[in-house]
Amino acid sequence: MYVVLEGVDTVGKSTQIKLLKEKFPDAIITKEPGGTEFGAILRQSLLNSKKLDEKTELFLFLADRSTHFNEVIRHNLNSLIISDRSFISGIAYALSLKQFSFEWLIELNKFALEDTMPNKVVLFEITEDELTKRLGQKSNDRIEKRGIKYMIDVQKQMKSVANILNIELLLIDATKSVEDIHKKIYNFIK
Repeated sequence: MYVVLEGVDTVGKSTQIKLLKEKFPDAIITKEPGGTEFGAILRQSLLNSKKLDEKTELFLFLADRSTHFNEVIRHNLNSLIISDRSFISGIAYALSLKQFSFEWLIELNKFALEDTMPNKVVLFEITEDELTKRLGQKSNDRIEKRGIKYMIDVQKQMKSVANILNIELLLIDATKSVEDIHKKIYNFIK
């Protein structure tokens, strides 16, 4: 099973992935971007570069996605794969820039992923007020600096993308307790 955890930064994906790793010790745990050596280099460029236009950003994410698919996902499709983000957030972030069409982004991502879609999506949702509070407690990368309204739009786009693609979806209220969230995700995967 290929499961992806989606959500904007600070919603608790990393915390839940650590807990899932304890429950599923044989699972392949990965992330996008940065789940490969090449991806780790791209991730640093994407998050820290001061001058990247939208097209360049999109194609760097797609390069990471293709490499990640070929090095991690393709060879482990018979295992449980748990990924921190996927093409769903990639499409959502790109759509929120208001530069690209949904259809075109789907085609590019299908090409990068050789039409391989996740079996299940866990989407963490957070309120604008709570997101403002959480982002205010950390230093923000280049993408987070686009602002709260942008991040909330990305969150809406993630839900829309998962629904349009008809992937089994679990919505999580990111303000609930870590334990409550973990139980829901564990049961969804199990």
